[in-house]
Amino acid sequence: MKTTLRLYADTLSRYLRPHRGRTLLLAGVLLAGIGLQLVNPQIVRGFIDAAQAQAEVRQLIFGALAFLGVGMLVQFAKVVGTYLSTDLGFRATNALRADLAAHCLALDMPFHNERTAGEMIERIDGDVTALSNFFSQFVIHILGSGLMIAGVLAFLFWEDWRIGLAVTLFAGLSLYALLSLRDVAVADSTAEREVSASLFGFLEERVAALDDIRANGLGGYTMRRFYEELRAYFHTSLRAWIARSTVWRAAIGLFGLAEVLALALGALLYRQGAITIGTVLLLYQYMVMLFDPLERIAHQIQDLQKAAAGLQRTQELLALRSSIADGERECQAIGALPVSFEGVRFGYGDGEPVLRDVSFQLASGRVLGLLGRTGSGKTTLTRLLFRLYDPDEGEVRVGGQALGELRLDSLRERICMVTQDVQLFRASVRDNLTFFDHTVPDERIEAVLRDLGMGEWFDGLPQGLDTELAARGSDLSAGQAQLLAFARAFLRDPDLVVLDEPSSRLDPATEHLLERAMDRLLAGRTGIIIAHRLSTVQRVDEIMIMEAGRIREHGDRAALASDPGSRFHELLMTGLEEAIA
Repeated sequence: MKTTLRLYADTLSRYLRPHRGRTLLLAGVLLAGIGLQLVNPQIVRGFIDAAQAQAEVRQLIFGALAFLGVGMLVQFAKVVGTYLSTDLGFRATNALRADLAAHCLALDMPFHNERTAGEMIERIDGDVTALSNFFSQFVIHILGSGLMIAGVLAFLFWEDWRIGLAVTLFAGLSLYALLSLRDVAVADSTAEREVSASLFGFLEERVAALDDIRANGLGGYTMRRFYEELRAYFHTSLRAWIARSTVWRAAIGLFGLAEVLALALGALLYRQGAITIGTVLLLYQYMVMLFDPLERIAHQIQDLQKAAAGLQRTQELLALRSSIADGERECQAIGALPVSFEGVRFGYGDGEPVLRDVSFQLASGRVLGLLGRTGSGKTTLTRLLFRLYDPDEGEVRVGGQALGELRLDSLRERICMVTQDVQLFRASVRDNLTFFDHTVPDERIEAVLRDLGMGEWFDGLPQGLDTELAARGSDLSAGQAQLLAFARAFLRDPDLVVLDEPSSRLDPATEHLLERAMDRLLAGRTGIIIAHRLSTVQRVDEIMIMEAGRIREHGDRAALASDPGSRFHELLMTGLEEAIA
């Protein structure tokens, strides 16, 4: 996607508009600094000419103090400008990060399945960091540099039209040369951002698999791959830096020409008696000052090349659209939600269908036990309920309404899933249980924990609900993590509960607590349990057995159990755990 000036302008306008006051203040500070810088050479010229003319000491002291005062004001303006520009850059880039994060959260599962977490972190943070100077300094510094150049040329024309004309031609050619190099490093900078994302993706995957890497002796292989990633990052970054430095090298060459031009013009005009020695110094200082905005423009062009790469990638990311279109209606059903699948067919990507012509109904308040071997389609069926995916054919209905009609947040507020793989955050107990919803009263959280048999654990927390859990819940036992997952579900108070039997790998004492929690959570709610144990099967109202993506058998649990010809009866006789393993 070719980055255009319109894209730059639209992005700047969108993220700087909320900070108009700070932007205007920064512009005022920078412009004031520019004006003061233009005045200082005049003071120096006056001081030198006055000294040559044997002026009074008081006049010279006044000139020196004026020079020092203006210099201090210039430095103060630079400090204030740096603070304001940094603050503005953080505010704008953080807003863009928030937009990218929210957009990525709304994208469908195929998008996330194709990318590692490390790559996504780099896309949301690294690419946006490259835009920091673009937001905070680009327009203001380009505008300020243009005004500085205009001011210098105006003063030089005022002094002597020949000097003004010569320097104007030089400045015009210099600007043309620098601007012609503005896109020279965009492709290399884009490649740099891509290889950086690859490196972060590699690191995230290996850190997440650290236990397996150690246990299987893969340290050497992992480090070799790490060095390969670093080598690719180094060479790509070096090429990008060399390409971007083309502008800087050109600016250095132009500065050398500017010094030669200033000294040559000054010497020529001074020998002709057209200017004083103070004016020669003034001419040299203005040429040096002319280089400053040219150098600043060169740096901004370098930043612009990095920003162009980051901006391209962020715009490409924002342009992606989820295949899961949000509905427009609220979930109207009251109480426990009925569920129905009607001729549902679904496959991941271009692969073979995982579900084939699945049709069934689950009445309000009933609990369904879902059985089947690995790969039979059990988990996929529950994913469709949450609209993590949409069926290729057929329709899923919850509460009598087609899922495609419902707003996603309205649907997901009414349903809840508890799995064996509990995701816990490095955050307080409160935030882990409420998903950072601070409107949930502490009294209710504590009551739920005690009701689930975690009162003793809660009393042992050093800071109560403010106690911070370790990353991924590494300071908790498997049973404690599962009970916290049930506590989350109780706090949400859903009308449809999906359980991937969380008690299948726990010790008997903890399993007893979870069984009790499971019974209480399912009471008065519609439930779907992916069952692996006989104890779980005994609590459900209906049984549905999946085989190769199809419904092999579905009916009332008691009726199927008493029917010698049913598949469920056969499983009970041969041993459920062994038969569906």
